[in-house]
Amino acid sequence: MTARAYTVAFEGVEARLVEVQCAVSPGSPAFTLVGLPDKAVSEARERVRAALQALSIALPAKRITVNLSPADLPKEGSHFDLPIALALLAALEIIPREDVEGTVALGELSLDGRLVPVAGALPAAMAAAVEDRTLLCPKACGAEAAWVGATQVLAAASLEEVLHHYTGRAPILPAEAGEVTGSRNLRDFREVKGQERAKRALEIAAAGRHHLFLVGTPGSGKSMLAARLPGILPPLTAPEALETSMIHSLAGLLSEGGISRDRPFREPHHTASMAAIVGGGKGAKPGEISLAHNGVLFLDEFPEFPRAVLDTLRQPIETGTVMVARANAHIRYPCRFLLIAAANPCKCGYLSDPSRACGRAPVCGEDYLGRISGPLMDRFDLRVEVPPVAFADLDLPASGESSATIGARVADARDRQTARFAAAPDLRVNADLEGAALEEHAAPDAEGKELIGRVAERMGLSARGYHRVLRVARTIADLEASPTVRKPHVAEAISFRLASAIGGI
Repeated sequence: MTARAYTVAFEGVEARLVEVQCAVSPGSPAFTLVGLPDKAVSEARERVRAALQALSIALPAKRITVNLSPADLPKEGSHFDLPIALALLAALEIIPREDVEGTVALGELSLDGRLVPVAGALPAAMAAAVEDRTLLCPKACGAEAAWVGATQVLAAASLEEVLHHYTGRAPILPAEAGEVTGSRNLRDFREVKGQERAKRALEIAAAGRHHLFLVGTPGSGKSMLAARLPGILPPLTAPEALETSMIHSLAGLLSEGGISRDRPFREPHHTASMAAIVGGGKGAKPGEISLAHNGVLFLDEFPEFPRAVLDTLRQPIETGTVMVARANAHIRYPCRFLLIAAANPCKCGYLSDPSRACGRAPVCGEDYLGRISGPLMDRFDLRVEVPPVAFADLDLPASGESSATIGARVADARDRQTARFAAAPDLRVNADLEGAALEEHAAPDAEGKELIGRVAERMGLSARGYHRVLRVARTIADLEASPTVRKPHVAEAISFRLASAIGGI
């Protein structure tokens, strides 16, 4: 007796269909699982056996063989429990084989037969939709998987419910998509006193997804400014929300099946490993740069990160994707993020204050910021010095613009970019401009071209730096609703690119 069920194996955000073949044949009693299973999948035999016993279903004294096809594809994770149980029940003719074959299933079984939630329900639902099959998953994953909308999702609380569904005793109702979670309590720029230049830089960064480097003494407000950036970013579009949620689903970060329209804001500690930042480890999981896809990656104490970790950011910043290459896996993840980096000017932090600086100034500043390689620093479009705020200014009432006001300008600028790039699906924001598209959409007027040419010659701008200035100038023009890039836009973009007095960044 043979039967088949279907599930998925994850390769990055892609879910590959796996056929679970079960054969029950005469021979010495045994339960064999083949097809490159990892330890968690191999242990499914005991979980399935215990769950069936909880339903008073005894395995026959025969040889049971389960093959996970394709056999050369590594199988990882506990979500193979449910499809193995379904294939076995179908092979024993307890449930209809044709119904099982029309389903993609995933879920972990507890010893009493309850279905435990697993990561990856959203990409699994996408794979089921492509194959025109129903998705069967644990109840806690149903609201998440139902967001796909292109396939029916059945969410069960236990193996007993699944058994009753397939035998017609109590059909499972299709799951409904979870709620779109509202914006969390975001911090307001109105609370920031002073730092107008840094606020302007953050506005430009948000409008065009330009990478920003903040440098200033301890307590000057770098982290406070970065924490308020999500409050001026436009919400995720529907395709962006689905892209981001698929990555978060793989990482098990979606709560209660809801999908958020808020852009991710990730802020890993400087002790994070390369695998944590870029991706990797067991199963080549997504790292922080992928979890920040379509959102913000904030790296505080930037020079304190290991140099090897920082230099791995160079290629993802340019390409918007990262390839996690391991001996047994080559996984590609999307990672179009806005990088905000913050640093003190030196180890002691008071390079610009002669009364408080250490005895090694200014050499200490060069050594400290010298930990950041030149090629990586060249990838920052905006570089801003954040000076300390005077104590007298802290007692003044808040007078700056609110996040809602700044956010409205950012949203208008993003809308202009969306309209401009409507015919080019690979372009979303000005930071994506390159080649012919850059020449077409970001070419400055005659005065602007003369200015940037003069500055490039005198300051030694690299080709990358030249192009990044043009992209920033295009964003500044969009913030002013200007159809063309003019000299003032180029001048402001250059002012954010030139070296700072602190540390020579």
